Amino acid sequence: MTTEQGSSSDTGAPSEPGEVVELPSATRATDIALDELELVYAFIYARVGNRADAEDLTQQVALKAIPRLRQGAPASAIRGYLFATARSVLGAFWSTRLGLSQAELHEDLAMAVPQGPPSDESTERAQRILAALSDNYRRVLELRFLHGYSLREVAAEMRSTVGAVKVMQLRALRAAAKVDPDA
Repeated sequence: MTTEQGSSSDTGAPSEPGEVVELPSATRATDIALDELELVYAFIYARVGNRADAEDLTQQVALKAIPRLRQGAPASAIRGYLFATARSVLGAFWSTRLGLSQAELHEDLAMAVPQGPPSDESTERAQRILAALSDNYRRVLELRFLHGYSLREVAAEMRSTVGAVKVMQLRALRAAAKVDPDA
């Protein structure tokens, strides 16, 4: 039995113009991802407000995420990975657009949750915890959480670097949790 050279069965390419070549079927994970890209596009569009940018960013998400998908992964894990990739792509987009590092961008995007006035009990508890902390720890927590300063503003106020303030804030929160474990 002989085969003709140049046939689609040998090379996978059409031997004649107009001949249709059947591509290998997509994997299950890729199918799920492609189905989810419409939601990813809507997610991105809601955050950039520009159709052209949203299309470009959705394409970047597909190019980054689809080759890295685990074939046996459940649909929820694939969806989660796509949206995590979308958040990363959006972070890079806004970082470039605004001229900020991604860490500063994430810091500035944190939204305050509107709440009613604090109860007397919670105010006393916060004062008790802050009083038990060292001056630096108390100051960083007051500036960040009571006055709403950004990391950059706290660093300027305390004449320090943003990195040092991040570390100090983490240590202050850990110390506060030890003062009152229910905090």
